[in-house]
Amino acid sequence: MHLADLGADVIKIESPTVGDYLRDFLGQVTPHHSPAFMECNRNKRSVALNLKQERGREVFYELLATADVFIDGFVAGQAEKLGIGYEAQRRAKPDIVYLQFTGFGSNGPYATVPTHGLLMNALAGAIPVAVDERGWVVDAPNEDVWEGTTSGGDASASAAAYAAMYILAALVHRARTGDGCRLDAAGSDAVIAAGHVAAVTNLNFERIADRGQLEGTKLIDPDLTSKYTHYRTKDDRVVLFAGIEHKFWDNFCRAVAREDLLVHKDSSRPADWGLVPGLRQEVSDIFASRTLDEWMDLAVSHDIPMGPTNRITDLLSDAQLRAREILVESEHPGAGPFTFVGSPVMVQGQPFEILRHSPERGQQTEEILGELGYESRQIQELRDGGTI
Repeated sequence: MHLADLGADVIKIESPTVGDYLRDFLGQVTPHHSPAFMECNRNKRSVALNLKQERGREVFYELLATADVFIDGFVAGQAEKLGIGYEAQRRAKPDIVYLQFTGFGSNGPYATVPTHGLLMNALAGAIPVAVDERGWVVDAPNEDVWEGTTSGGDASASAAAYAAMYILAALVHRARTGDGCRLDAAGSDAVIAAGHVAAVTNLNFERIADRGQLEGTKLIDPDLTSKYTHYRTKDDRVVLFAGIEHKFWDNFCRAVAREDLLVHKDSSRPADWGLVPGLRQEVSDIFASRTLDEWMDLAVSHDIPMGPTNRITDLLSDAQLRAREILVESEHPGAGPFTFVGSPVMVQGQPFEILRHSPERGQQTEEILGELGYESRQIQELRDGGTI
């Protein structure tokens, strides 16, 4: 999806008989149009191709000759069994950039285990669990510092972002050297990497000599944290205040005409969490005196780090998110009106667009084969033979 959004011609190869099950999973807007599928497959084309047939593999290699990148979504070894693994591709196209994208990676004892999303997070230590009185395993509170590897987010999403970055780096490398390469992305690895600061803090916890610097974590009483926490506003919204740096605490105190609170800071450190008995209640009363919009006006005018703590239902109406155009309203030809998540990076002069909505299985098969030089008669022969 990331590469397609950036302008790549992404061709999704699917089975002629089954296709991507995500179309029919995780809710349906209309039949075969799940929100997850429409989001993740925008700006792509689909070709239905039977890779178990020799003729299908011949067509595959014709397609490969036009490609810069191949993304292998099979478990380790499956592409090799089909005759389209990296070594076979490299013989046909030496400069191919080949990315293997799996849950656990293509090496190691679990390499051939099929995975779904939560399996990757579980391996990464990102799903806290406990055993209850029935002996059942249930979700448990996260006791890791800074939420541990849970902070790495969804495995598929994290791995996709890393994969796109490494693919682009490989293309730059190829442009400089002429050499392709093989990349191996694992969802479980990506969760750990995306949550790297929390991960290394927990993994090295016993080596940390001054744990006082870990204020704001589960090592302290959260009821005492007054400078980095959530507050309710006058209009019953919630704002996250982050005034731990002394200059920002000073700005806040002066902006609300409470210079008497300036003394509440630990000048021996570059920042502090405001662990002063009674201070949180005073700050809470201050925040309850203004609406969210008034607080955001004050944040802009007085250089104070704070922002709305939105619910997902607030996102479409948030002024900052609207300005960023991260949420995109569109009309899907098969599903009707739909809200997409756009790009988190704005490119000057190039607004985000959905140029092509998620395809039906094999929707562009004839179009793509036509680009390879196939005539209508040849395409029909492939269809009659079950190749497409």
